[in-house]
Amino acid sequence: MDSIPDIIRQAYEGFTEFLEMIKFEHTIFALPFAFVSLLLATRGHLTAHLVFWVIAAMVGARTGAMGFNRVIDAEIDRLNPRTRERAIPAGRISRTFAMLISILAFGILILSASMLNTACLLASPFAILVLIGYSYTKRYTTYSHLVLGFAISGGPLGAWLAATGTLSWTSFFLSAAVLCWIAGFDILYSIQDMEFDRQHGLHSVPAAFGITPALWIARFLHLLSVLFLSGITRTYPTGLLYAVGVFIVSILLIYEHTLITPRDLSRITTAFFTINGLISIIFLGFVATDLLVK
Repeated sequence: MDSIPDIIRQAYEGFTEFLEMIKFEHTIFALPFAFVSLLLATRGHLTAHLVFWVIAAMVGARTGAMGFNRVIDAEIDRLNPRTRERAIPAGRISRTFAMLISILAFGILILSASMLNTACLLASPFAILVLIGYSYTKRYTTYSHLVLGFAISGGPLGAWLAATGTLSWTSFFLSAAVLCWIAGFDILYSIQDMEFDRQHGLHSVPAAFGITPALWIARFLHLLSVLFLSGITRTYPTGLLYAVGVFIVSILLIYEHTLITPRDLSRITTAFFTINGLISIIFLGFVATDLLVK
């Protein structure tokens, strides 16, 4: 029988494996846009209470969603050469352990929502349903990328709801921008699995239409994302620095698409992780500075 120190060590090792499995550090993709929403909703007047519980809700939501995604897709991951070394198919953690942590994470989301306001608490079950449901969509629809974008676009909406108890056109524009941004780069990332998806009856834009059309669809979605960000200037009194931030986002998106061509897919990882991380952080910086100057 294992001693208590051994049990603690095993739990710690399992938890660190879980965090690596879900790429916990990639929370950075969605969190800055939630902060953009908070800053705009409060006009820069944040409170420690609001910031803490919004961060907790966002972290809980993404952790739970990614954990369930890995559990639901464990068999697919085992068959895919690109993903077969993930923690569950490789046997480093069990599905049960991953599911327990994911349920705990969603519990943190619900607790955080209850600490914010009633509207957030009432919305949290719907958010969990969408976050879990996304993982099944690649089995049924080519446009699962849009469902992923919709799931993550709930971050800015939830943050606005947390700050004001209501929603606005600005929050919808920001949410739509995130939806198109996420869906676009998820299409780029899924090019890696195009042949695997075709062979195993899974659905994606690249699998349905091929690489070149998929690249153009991703470009169109990213154009829409920039247009939605620009549209916020019609619903909110933004300044010059906000416009500069949108311009830089558009330049980074253009650069992202220059990294990937039908003949050279070797830089998908750079485009997916590095550029999109920069986009979210830089845009947050310009929005915050714009509000500060005003």
